[in-house]
Amino acid sequence: MPGKYVLALDQGTTSSRAILFDKQGNIVAKAQKEYEQRYPQAGWVEHDPMEILYSQMNALELVLGEIEGRISLSEIACMGVTNQRETAVLWDKTTGRPVYNAIVWQCRRTAEACEELKRQGHSALVKEKTGLLLDAYFSGTKIKWILDNVPAARNLAAQGRLLFGTVETWLIWNFTGGKSHVTDYSNASRTMLFDVDKLCWDEELCRLLEIPRSILPKPVPSGAFHGEVSPGLIGLHELAGLPITSAIGDQPAALFGQACFAPGQAKNTYGTGCFLLMNTGKKRVRSVHNLLTGVAWGLGDAVEYAIEGSAFNAGSVIQWLRDELKLIDSAPRCDELAASVPDANGVYLVPAFTGLGAPYWDMYARGTIVGLTRGAGRAHLARAVIECIPYQVCDLLEAMAADAGIRFSELRVDGGASVSSVMMQFQADVIQTNVNRPKVVETTALGAAYMAGIVAGVWKNKEEIEQNRQVDQIFTPKMPQQRRDALYADWKRAVERSLGWAPAAG
Repeated sequence: MPGKYVLALDQGTTSSRAILFDKQGNIVAKAQKEYEQRYPQAGWVEHDPMEILYSQMNALELVLGEIEGRISLSEIACMGVTNQRETAVLWDKTTGRPVYNAIVWQCRRTAEACEELKRQGHSALVKEKTGLLLDAYFSGTKIKWILDNVPAARNLAAQGRLLFGTVETWLIWNFTGGKSHVTDYSNASRTMLFDVDKLCWDEELCRLLEIPRSILPKPVPSGAFHGEVSPGLIGLHELAGLPITSAIGDQPAALFGQACFAPGQAKNTYGTGCFLLMNTGKKRVRSVHNLLTGVAWGLGDAVEYAIEGSAFNAGSVIQWLRDELKLIDSAPRCDELAASVPDANGVYLVPAFTGLGAPYWDMYARGTIVGLTRGAGRAHLARAVIECIPYQVCDLLEAMAADAGIRFSELRVDGGASVSSVMMQFQADVIQTNVNRPKVVETTALGAAYMAGIVAGVWKNKEEIEQNRQVDQIFTPKMPQQRRDALYADWKRAVERSLGWAPAAG
């Protein structure tokens, strides 16, 4: 008889969390530990891999302390892992020590190397095999940088002692006492080295980036047996033997946690930026609108794909209104001001503070406000801030629908800014589709738990998980189609004003 509870490790960009879920998908206990962000040069971002590991172990210890006396450890069936994607760790398997800090997904140190590869004509190759754009965002050029710039790295690789992993690989290797060197398909899909059709490392791409195949982990399904917790894990010996039965990147995990199991189902996470994923089923979509495609997850022999787009600035726009313009003193105040007026009075804000992402991909775009008149006030600007986020999501959804040939059935939402009912109602209006907000918003960790629990037998299948999902509110479109079309056309005009803008030299 499987246990009644599932542990999830949620290793994020700024903190490590551990959460215990029950069979109904409710949170029983959780803990979070933040860790240091390192910026050695402008545009460079690093983490200490040992600090990542210890913070994750510490969060898990805190959860075990919280349930002590209430829940027997024998009632915990399994553990799942979800993680920040693209962040690269290389370590010596003999000593277990990293050879360099983790290079974080945000780091731009290899941007020029990527530009050189583009000039050499390799963009089409990368896109066809991996579903990705050739960019410093992904792990491949990060691995090459460490091999080229850390003196001992290539020697260790030649001796068969060097290992690479994204963060789930690093955690699982340590939690299993060095027995499992694996990566799941969703994380492998973000390395720029993985053939998403053949589900294997691509020799041509490895040669192009001069990365020895010997350092790469074994690609495996997301939901599978990945090893057991080692009895030698300091402070966590009581979990010895606990099976690790899922590993999945954070955004696909949220897609799974939102029970987006059918082609056309999509979720959007409203965080600092927006991460929008649509399930495309067993079909890998080749994007012609500059979206990213890859494996959403593998569960048993079944592999499902997703198409993904991101907007760089979402919740960060509300922070800008608060911290730089000082027009509000808290994020909820933006909501209150926006709700106090019926519309933005013709004002549009295009939040291209760091360029525009998909589907525009214009790094020279800059933030723009258009439509100002003497009748525009603070509340209208707050409303424009609230509205610019749903407009960006609409851009992504339209590109996805055009790429996939799928009409999405509804949009499931999560993330900090999804608590704004004003924003969610406008989102429903502008996409003319229902927006579905769940009661449990920890969808990333929940997805890892569900994936692990299916493998361990806590849940029979995806249908049982879907029945678990509890809705907080469904926002239905209320705006007339003609009004929506006019507003969205003006948003597109505003975007045009922001594209290609770069300050004059001098």
